[in-house]
Amino acid sequence: MSGEITQSKFVLGGTPVFKGTRVPVKALIDYLEGGDSIEVFLLDFPSVSRRQVVAVLEDAKEKLLVSGAVA
Repeated sequence: MSGEITQSKFVLGGTPVFKGTRVPVKALIDYLEGGDSIEVFLLDFPSVSRRQVVAVLEDAKEKLLVSGAVA
């Protein structure tokens, strides 16, 4: 898990969130799947930084490439 993601049973029942926020990482995925840009996501969730979003996406990319899931 990226250093920008935390999980605690006391925060949203253990849902992975951006570190220092209560914003679920799934919200970013939902925005991107829905065709929204990172900019729109950041406007709607100002407690999340661009650096955090980029770090999470880079971590996901690395994991996909290492696992061979992307050809």
